[in-house]
Amino acid sequence: MVDHIEIRGARVHNLKNIDVDVPLNKIVGIAGVSGSGKSSLALGVLYAEGSRRYLDALSTYTRRRMTQAPKADVDEVLYVPAALALHQRPGVPGIRSTFGTGTELLNSLRLMYSRLASHRCPNGHYLAPTLAVAAGQELICPECGARFYAPSAEELAFNSQGACRTCGGTGTVQTVDRATLVPDESLTIDEGAVAPWNSLMWSLMTDVCRAMGVRTDVPFRDLTDVEKEIVYDGPAEKKHIFYHSKNSEQAGELDFTYYSAVRTVENALSKVKDEKGMKRVEKFLRQDICPDCGGSRLCAAARAPRLQGIPLDEACRMTLSNLVAWVSGVPAALPEEMRPMAQSICESFQTVAKRLMDLGLGYLALDRAAATLSTGERQRMQLARAVRNRTTGVLYVLDEPSIGLHPANITGLTGVMQDLIHDGNSVILVDHDTQILSEADWLIEMGPQAGAGGGQVIAQGSIPAIEANAASRIGPFLAGKAQCLRPQAPQSELFALGRIQLSTNAIHTVKPLDIEIPKGRLTVVTGVSGSGKTTLVLESLVPGLNAAIHGQKLPEHVRSIVPDGITQVKLIDAAPIGINVRSTVATYANVHDELRKKFAATPDARQAGYKAGDFSYNTGKLRCPVCDGTGSISLDVQFLPDVEIPCPECRGSRYAKEAGQIFYTSKSGTRYSLPQLMDMDVNT
Repeated sequence: MVDHIEIRGARVHNLKNIDVDVPLNKIVGIAGVSGSGKSSLALGVLYAEGSRRYLDALSTYTRRRMTQAPKADVDEVLYVPAALALHQRPGVPGIRSTFGTGTELLNSLRLMYSRLASHRCPNGHYLAPTLAVAAGQELICPECGARFYAPSAEELAFNSQGACRTCGGTGTVQTVDRATLVPDESLTIDEGAVAPWNSLMWSLMTDVCRAMGVRTDVPFRDLTDVEKEIVYDGPAEKKHIFYHSKNSEQAGELDFTYYSAVRTVENALSKVKDEKGMKRVEKFLRQDICPDCGGSRLCAAARAPRLQGIPLDEACRMTLSNLVAWVSGVPAALPEEMRPMAQSICESFQTVAKRLMDLGLGYLALDRAAATLSTGERQRMQLARAVRNRTTGVLYVLDEPSIGLHPANITGLTGVMQDLIHDGNSVILVDHDTQILSEADWLIEMGPQAGAGGGQVIAQGSIPAIEANAASRIGPFLAGKAQCLRPQAPQSELFALGRIQLSTNAIHTVKPLDIEIPKGRLTVVTGVSGSGKTTLVLESLVPGLNAAIHGQKLPEHVRSIVPDGITQVKLIDAAPIGINVRSTVATYANVHDELRKKFAATPDARQAGYKAGDFSYNTGKLRCPVCDGTGSISLDVQFLPDVEIPCPECRGSRYAKEAGQIFYTSKSGTRYSLPQLMDMDVNT
């Protein structure tokens, strides 16, 4: 019986033609320093070949309509099962996605409310739960005799018929932020106090405002309440004015309709057609909770059914752990004849919910916007979906599932992986966390270094074997014998360099906070998943500091912040830096711009008439004319996946031959062309 996958001659990315056997029906960890080749082996070889071979079994007609992984650069991969990958960074969900829709728990909950709830007749009377709803029969109100049909599960969905008419099912509406309309009340209207009139409206609106009876030559703060009301919300009256242009000698009389500051923004918003237009308007807008649905996203009809006395939107506001307890009581609250159906629906909900609870997501409410979830939370939603299917014979590739996972929740994650193994699957685990790697049955360590210095298998075996292997770099960490790299600052000196003070109101799961962060120190924010780490740092501290530094209004939930001399905030988050095929390390680090300037200043470049812009491989004259500066070309092979090959003209350098004739002389006297420098690693 085959018990392992055989990989021979793998050369994906920095892999050095490696041969390795990967056990099947086990949890196999892949460790190594960042850039050592872990993901190249797991995703570039195992997942790429496993998914590609599964798709090869489908018809060519089907394959042409699916995204296919390219063939891995490997001599041979034997006995690889069909593969599924749970990527390190799941895509950021859309505005309509919630925790409930992403986990599909909301589907079961909507079905409960459609089939098991008390429904309201058109005259406002509630009927007791009945099997007639599931049978699709017309309901008759016992009080008024009105005839009606109960809503289907689809009619309770905020992505379709159950959506609130005001917000369209998003739960929020864009409204004019009045605080931005007059940012500096010390200015007069003539001096440009009303910001929307400066960028969204003709300058003559100042003259029309004067004709409305508002003084335009005194500071805005000195205007009467009536005058301010006219500026903000005055009626759209037509006025006869004498207009004199500030930039020319032209003057004349004309009739013009008054646009208040609020109406100016609303008018500009209604005419927005592209991203550029939205940029001009969005600084005057803010997101508010929809006044009609209260943020529930549902229309009044969808909020009408009652189950155990509460509507659907109230159930969605419960945390998952509270909702699980509530759902368990649903069958007992119904008539005897409805309980078998209720138990079936509730069991489907509880099965999915249990997986999410095991993964430490019981604190989330179903109506939580998916875009506000952390990367780790979204990845665990993915994992719970995969496990729910109870498939067998599948290779699951997990790319750093411990991201954002507190050590207290590791047990739930390892339990899910063990369940996958018990169902007859295999798990490949790429991670750095020693607590989760120690759960692996077999460990493959890549290295010894990153990039060109990596791509080799430096150790493999069971966890005890890795701990005892002198060649292993992660062994000492697994054994708990690694040495600390730097001492911590003494407790008495923590705030010696200053402190950042932050005070907030409640938001999401985070209660009002008052915290102090030491300056000039490495500060870690930790806590179990959902405790509010992301909310504290990314939604409170960072925007609060930026607002304070630039003299802008603080976020609604931030009461106060004292930057204590901080003048700049650099945010490095979990989002990938980009997926543009033309982007490289040099362009993101702005190194390429400096190199282009250096080469443009060389005698060779001046003699040839080249400027810095000509050295750009995106738009410059010196980019390769065959691949247009991408370094590779894609070959259409009809029914097979497109084949990416290095450009035969520039051999991957992205530059035309002429670029190789422009040289820069280093301090040591060595001459380099720009393509040569771009081919070096950072250390060289």
